[in-house]
Amino acid sequence: MKQLILLGSGGQTKSCIEVINSRKLYNILGLVSDSKKKFFLNNKILGNDEYLKNLKNKNKINLHIAIGFISSPNLRINLFDSFKKMKFKFPVLIAKSSIVSKNSKILEGTIIHHKAFINYGAKIGFNTIINTSSIVEHDVNIGNNCHISTGVILNGNVIVGDNTFIGSGANIKQGIKIGKNCIIGMGVNLKKDLKDNTKVIF
Repeated sequence: MKQLILLGSGGQTKSCIEVINSRKLYNILGLVSDSKKKFFLNNKILGNDEYLKNLKNKNKINLHIAIGFISSPNLRINLFDSFKKMKFKFPVLIAKSSIVSKNSKILEGTIIHHKAFINYGAKIGFNTIINTSSIVEHDVNIGNNCHISTGVILNGNVIVGDNTFIGSGANIKQGIKIGKNCIIGMGVNLKKDLKDNTKVIF
């Protein structure tokens, strides 16, 4: 198995570990975190960001940002951009229990969690989270640095702009266009387009 280092030691990290262990394509070498603990779920905490910066042969090391977001994606964006510039690799991680069409496209650093469904023609950008049991229907286009939460339904031809968060159980009508930097709350049934930087909480 290839070696993989995770950035984070919180709830999203727990879910990411489950995804990684389900496939057994990667062995978790350890975690990078500011935590003072030595281990997290039996995985060694290797150090903070400085540990990665001091590594040699960065272009041969696989990383994953195991940190979620709601109000702001900035931490995920900054980490991805910084370590990408250092030539670290960011593989796509897909849970064994998910269903992903061979006719979809998923970019680096994105994770597909358990029982998610990605249909024909879907496109998902880099550094994005598709969380447990989400449905990404045919020809949906999701941007970079997004967080699609648990049980979200994105119906056919929906467009989701970069850096957008969609809360658990939200249902997005087919063909809807969601701008960049938007926040859509839990359980929202969205039936109209949203401009950039829009927040919808019911």
